Amino acid sequence: MSGIYERRRKRRELNLVPLIDVLVMLVFTAFITMQFKSVSTMNLTLPHVETAGKTEIKESITIRIAKDVSKTKEYEVQVAPNPRPVQVKSDEIDAFIEKLQIADKNIPVVIASDEDTELKYITAAMDACRRVGLNKIRLQSR
Repeated sequence: MSGIYERRRKRRELNLVPLIDVLVMLVFTAFITMQFKSVSTMNLTLPHVETAGKTEIKESITIRIAKDVSKTKEYEVQVAPNPRPVQVKSDEIDAFIEKLQIADKNIPVVIASDEDTELKYITAAMDACRRVGLNKIRLQSR
């Protein structure tokens, strides 16, 4: 007789709707609080030179120096085949150029600085290149 009056147990179910709601809220919170680093380039006003010729250098190292380098303490270095510039602290420029380990020491180095940039930052970049053995240094003008 016990078989007739036995209650069948209901199978327990996991309610997925509240779980999905919580996960969606966590994803939204993560997107809202994320900080995306914006890529910025230096806005340089190159000095005007009347006798400057037009030369295009395909493979080179370009060092850009902003006029506010005394505040930011950063150079922007770009190796020609790679289109993305790299921000380098001014006191780390020697180590960065040495780390490039350039096989061809005849590769030209183009230094583009703002017309209001202090000369000591330009000469620091030139000295860093010469220490590594890069002697073809050019200053870019407009």
